[in-house]
Amino acid sequence: MTATVAACGQANTTNATGTDGTTKVTFMLSWAPDTNHIGVYVAKNKGYFKQAGLDVDIVAVAQAGAEQAVNNGQADFALSNLTNVGVYAVKGAKIKQVMQVQQKPSAIWCALASNTSITRPKDLDGKTFATFGSSESDAVVRRMIQTDGGKGEFDKVTVGTSTFQTLSSGKADFGGFYATWEGVQASMYGPKLNCFTEPDYGVPGNADTIGIITNDKTISTNPTLVRKFVQAAKKGYEYAYSHPNDAASILVKEAPDANLKPAFVKRSMKTIVDGNYWGDPAKIKDGSFTFGTNDVKGAQEYFDFLAKEDAYTDSHGTVVHNAPKARDLATDEFLK
Repeated sequence: MTATVAACGQANTTNATGTDGTTKVTFMLSWAPDTNHIGVYVAKNKGYFKQAGLDVDIVAVAQAGAEQAVNNGQADFALSNLTNVGVYAVKGAKIKQVMQVQQKPSAIWCALASNTSITRPKDLDGKTFATFGSSESDAVVRRMIQTDGGKGEFDKVTVGTSTFQTLSSGKADFGGFYATWEGVQASMYGPKLNCFTEPDYGVPGNADTIGIITNDKTISTNPTLVRKFVQAAKKGYEYAYSHPNDAASILVKEAPDANLKPAFVKRSMKTIVDGNYWGDPAKIKDGSFTFGTNDVKGAQEYFDFLAKEDAYTDSHGTVVHNAPKARDLATDEFLK
């Protein structure tokens, strides 16, 4: 996660109009194409964006990160999560989540199953953590170990090519993954993992509030554009939730450079559907839950936890003790 936010503010470019009358829009990936992004690919493939008058260009994540790109107007929309929005807001970014796809945590903290010295979180004490360097992940691991009766003390090494390779090489003992992606990968292709989940070991709220973000300037100056994009993307994700195998085939086709295996993507979607990760289908069907609703309560519980763990720093690197307010960083106004 990039630690700085450019001070130049939001220099949004004017959205050009194509020869066919559609408005050109840029959506930035948050990492490599995966099932978290699938609804946007479906919306493009099925013509939902075009029907809304949008010509959406799906682009690779910028080196500075999707949040920075959206804040500066380099991208109109991106995949992110409320956790990252909060981290960047503390540093001065003016971004907001306008639709939340994932409704419950999917992070898993794992050791190789072959490492028999680790059978529960407290066994992580004194071991080496394969980390991407965030204070957030340190706080989570420490809380899980302490909840299980350990001290919460561990060494760290920065992940190299991948967390799997860092563990397999013996440079680290454990690392973080996602049940809906790497967890599926490990189950299908190995190496087998032994994993622990955050809610079971004292981490409050929802850390994985994955959804779509834009910047405050776009919301205030072009709410019609935001509504069109959110409505079309929402339709794409809803289709994927109801037709997971077809959506998986669409992702494989629309993101050829990712070299995704159809069976793997289908298994990932099955994991998402079976686990109700995007919401309870029954509640979505009867209208008691609107697909895409932001979980500001779950996000705030997690924000407060991070603040108590001194995981927030401002743009100067100074620790910030007050947690950001999730209700100010998300809006559901474009979902209906």
